[in-house]
Amino acid sequence: MAPHHPEDVRVKAAKPPRRAVAAADRTRQPTEVRRRLIVEAAVPLIAERGYASVGVRDVAAAAGVSVGTVTYHFGSVQEILSEAMVLNIERYYAALKEAAEEAHGGAEALRLLIDALFTQDTDRHWRMWFDYWSAGDRDQDPDQAFAGGQAERYENWHSQIRSLVERGVADGEFVCADPAGFTVRFAALSDGLALQRLRQAPELSTEDARRHMYRLVETELGTGRQPGTSGR
Repeated sequence: MAPHHPEDVRVKAAKPPRRAVAAADRTRQPTEVRRRLIVEAAVPLIAERGYASVGVRDVAAAAGVSVGTVTYHFGSVQEILSEAMVLNIERYYAALKEAAEEAHGGAEALRLLIDALFTQDTDRHWRMWFDYWSAGDRDQDPDQAFAGGQAERYENWHSQIRSLVERGVADGEFVCADPAGFTVRFAALSDGLALQRLRQAPELSTEDARRHMYRLVETELGTGRQPGTSGR
């Protein structure tokens, strides 16, 4: 839980009349905490059941709050899904981003990215990602804010890939005249492999998924070796 605002602490110490504290100041922190609690409770529900199978009552029960509390803070389950996905992405990429920044070069950083995309623990992330991406298509009255959030998430993902390629080019590890084009193909292949892995039709292991990604990097970036072979 985030610390209290300094002005709240001073008010309690001085014990002024209640009317001296604006309503917005009194409710701001509890509102942030309650929204976070609801989103935290929604993440495993959405990951396990799928967005379409999760209702407001399910989220309220998991969070230990009333249905009215959920509807007060969120306009729809879709809005909860959007925030839950943002939270999931932040957690998923936080450690990866830090490791990539500390990598010795673009090739090592891209290998770390590929390795993190396909592990025994990433199926939940991919389920949520595909559910999140298709959620807007289920809504007959599309939410423009939701659609904008989706576009932003994907643009951030593309930017991360592209920056690693450009770093490798600058370091002399990669040869690539079109980092943006490579990024599109990299993202498309990772999405396709992730979907195949989730469906297991045909069967696909994490090792084979990584191998396909390594081959793309080797073929298109002219590394001369698969980025995952170093030190393995």
